Amino acid sequence: MQIDLNTTIEEIVNKSSEAVKYLMDKKIRCIRCGEPIWGTLGDVLKEKGFSEDEIKQILEDLSSIVG
Repeated sequence: MQIDLNTTIEEIVNKSSEAVKYLMDKKIRCIRCGEPIWGTLGDVLKEKGFSEDEIKQILEDLSSIVG
């Protein structure tokens, strides 16, 4: 699965628990009360203030993890 800025957090959470751990290590909340956070990865990354380079790396990492 190719992860991009339009991929929803729910899709990522449903695909890979390893991706959930990766996001949490980056201080990106992806689960609340056992349920996925709504919205896209792009929304969350921009809200957190990640740079363009950081966003590119996160997308590559997540695509690799999810496969």
